[in-house]
Amino acid sequence: MSHDVRMDFEPYRGELAAYCYRMVGSFHEAEDLVQETMLRAWKARDRYDRTRASVRTWLYRIATNTCLTALEGRKRRPLPSGLGAPSDDPGAPLEPAFDIPWLQPFPDSRLETDTRAGLRLAWVAATQTLPARQRAVVVLRMVLEFSAAEVATQLDTTVPAVNSALQRARVTLADVGEMDEIAEPDDPEVQAVIERYVRAFEAADVEGLVRLLTDDAVLEMPPVPLWYRGRDDYGRFMQRVFDLRGRSWSVRPLTANGQPAFAAYTPDHRLHTLQVFTVTGGRIAHNVVFADPRVFEAFGLPPEISS
Repeated sequence: MSHDVRMDFEPYRGELAAYCYRMVGSFHEAEDLVQETMLRAWKARDRYDRTRASVRTWLYRIATNTCLTALEGRKRRPLPSGLGAPSDDPGAPLEPAFDIPWLQPFPDSRLETDTRAGLRLAWVAATQTLPARQRAVVVLRMVLEFSAAEVATQLDTTVPAVNSALQRARVTLADVGEMDEIAEPDDPEVQAVIERYVRAFEAADVEGLVRLLTDDAVLEMPPVPLWYRGRDDYGRFMQRVFDLRGRSWSVRPLTANGQPAFAAYTPDHRLHTLQVFTVTGGRIAHNVVFADPRVFEAFGLPPEISS
């Protein structure tokens, strides 16, 4: 194949990063795996046969094998809510567990194409519970819409095996709902809810925050393994944060995983957290609060802002 094939790879980098992220649950690791995929593809370029598969399908086969190799013997990346029951103590010690490989968010700004499908945090967290090959089947078939025959080729298996794996995975994922049932961040209702939440948050108005929540809203904050369910505990925890850190916060709006998000800065202008929201029915149902410097780095967030 001619030397200019490298130029043919680049248009796929963004969607391959999103794919690898769905497989491994880490943005930084996904970037490394895409780089490895590109390197493998470049080395194997002379063996590529355009009569058997498109460049895109061929690249996904290489990416899949790269991800499966990386995932061998690896623990899944969870969110705190996937590890046990919610806490009923809003004053519990906030001790980070850095030994757990937490699920990380994906910065929408890094998407080069419209590949938000199957990126929402709850869905990615649910697919992390699947065995790696089953996870690959789910993403390749349900998200990327490759045919069962194409997926069978990518995984060196049979069409019946692909269909069986997909059927088993659907049972596991039944509780998490459809992968894209929540509204997009630019939905006017979603924007209005987030704007009201931002105003209440910046003013440390706990009552204002609680009014915007669903009855069983979830608040979790990796790398701290604690999580809370329900308006009351959510509100009590936020009161604790504001008592500890003060009032007059600043917020920078973002999107992550195809969901509304913001970076929160303390009253002394230091970066505190990245918060990713799920809005359903005009209310906030879930807030995943990330306090990991690696996450901040992926989103290019300044550690301090001017007053």
